[in-house]
Amino acid sequence: MEAVARFFGADVQWTRPGPTTAERWTDLRYAVYWLLAAACGLEFLRGMGAVDNAPAQILWQYVGTASGALLLALRRSHPLVTAAGAAVHMLVLGVLIPPVMSTLPMQVIYFFALFSGVSWARDRRALTYVVGGVVAVMFLWLTWAFALTSGVSKLTRSLGIEDPATVTGLLSPTTSVVLYTVLNNIFFFGGAILLGQMSWRGAWRTAEVVRQAETIRQQTARLRDQAVVAERLRIARELHDVVAHHVSVMGVQASAARRVLTRDPEAAATALSAVETSSRQAVGQMRDLLGTLRSGEKAADGTDGDATGETNRTPQPDLAALEELIDQAAAPTLEIGFRLVETPEGAAAQVSPPVQLSCYRIVQESLANVRRHSTATRANVVVRVAEDWVEVEVVDNGSPRPGTSGTGLGQLGMRERAQHLGGLAEMGPRRVGGYRVRVRFPVSGTPPTDPSDGAASDAGAAPLVESGR
Repeated sequence: MEAVARFFGADVQWTRPGPTTAERWTDLRYAVYWLLAAACGLEFLRGMGAVDNAPAQILWQYVGTASGALLLALRRSHPLVTAAGAAVHMLVLGVLIPPVMSTLPMQVIYFFALFSGVSWARDRRALTYVVGGVVAVMFLWLTWAFALTSGVSKLTRSLGIEDPATVTGLLSPTTSVVLYTVLNNIFFFGGAILLGQMSWRGAWRTAEVVRQAETIRQQTARLRDQAVVAERLRIARELHDVVAHHVSVMGVQASAARRVLTRDPEAAATALSAVETSSRQAVGQMRDLLGTLRSGEKAADGTDGDATGETNRTPQPDLAALEELIDQAAAPTLEIGFRLVETPEGAAAQVSPPVQLSCYRIVQESLANVRRHSTATRANVVVRVAEDWVEVEVVDNGSPRPGTSGTGLGQLGMRERAQHLGGLAEMGPRRVGGYRVRVRFPVSGTPPTDPSDGAASDAGAAPLVESGR
C-alpha cells in the first residue's frame, strides 16, 4: 500500500493549488460542451434503434447522460468527488441503461473524469483509496456483466460468432471475449490513471522549478545587497584613510608654519606649500574614489563617468608610491624610515594590485595614527615581499598621547582589508615600548590552500589587545 501511495505522490511535500475562478468557469463551459456531445450521441443511437429495448424511458436516458457530463464541471475544484462519482455513475448506468453507458461520448467523459481526479487531487493519500475504489468498481461491473447476466453470449453474438466450433484461435470464444473485455478495461482505466499521474508530476516539477527560480532570485538579491554593503565599506575605508592621512599632514605642517612664521618665513612658506599640496592631493583622491561610484553611468552629456565627462582616473596607489607617502607624512618632530625587502629581487612587481593598494592604505592609516595619537619621534616602515606573501610592518617608539583616543575605525578597516584578501593582522603595544602594526597578505590576494603556508604562518597571528589607536 505504501508503494502505491508513493507512486501517487503521497510522500511529496507539495499540494497542487486549486483552480482559479476563471478555470472554474472554463470547466463549467466544457461540461456543457460534453453534455451536448453526449446528447447528440444518445440521439444518434435512438435514431439507429440501439436503445429501443432499454428498460429506462427517454427522460431517464437523458438524465443519465446529463449527470455524467456535468460531473466534469467539478473536475478541478473537487477532483476526488469527480473521479469517484464517475465510477459510481458508470456502474449504475451500466446496470440500468447499458447502451447509454457504452456510447463513445460517455466513455470519454468517464476517462476524462478519472484523469482529472488523479491529476488535480490535492490529498494524494486519499487518492489512493479513491483509485482503489474505482478499480474495485471496474471488476464488480465486469463480474456482474459476465457472471450474473448473459454478457458473454451477447458479446459473442455482437462479434458475429454464431458457431463457436468454427473459431480457430488458441483460446475458446468465451475465454477470448472475457480476456478481451478485461484488457480493454485495464487500458481504459490504467491509461486514465497513468496520464493523470504524469500530469500531476509535470505540475509538481514545474512548481519546483518556479520555487527554485524564486530561491535563486532571492539569493541573488541578497548577494547583490551584500556586494553593495561590501563596496560601501570599502569606499568608507578608502575615504577614512585618505582624509585621515591628508588632514593629519596638513595639521602637522600648519602647526610647523605657525611656529616659524615670524622667525623663518621661508620655512613657513615651505610648510604652507606642503599643506597646499596635501589638500590638492586629498581632493583629487577623494574625487577619483567617489567617481568610481558613477562608473558606467551615463552623464548628462552622454559620456561615461562623472558630470564633467571625464573617464580617466588616476591609478590607485601601489608599493612604488610608498616613498612619496612617507615623505609627505614626515614632520620636524617625526622621523620616518622606510625599507622595501624583496626576495627575490623584483618580487614586488608580482603582487596583485588589490594587495598593493591595501599595503599602501595600511601604511597611510598607521602613520596617521602615529601623528594623531602617539608621542613617537620615530617610526619605521618595512615592507617584505616574498614569492607567496607580502608583509607590512609599521613600528614607532611612542606611547599613547592622553586625550586622543580614536574611534577604532582605522584599525577596524585594516583588519577588514586583511580579512577580505585572505591575510592576518596584528596590532598593539610592544613589550619594549612603542606600537606595532603588522599585516601579512598572500601575494595573489586569495587565502592559501595549505593553512601552514602564507598568511597562516604569521608569527603571533592572534590579534593583540587594541589601545584605541
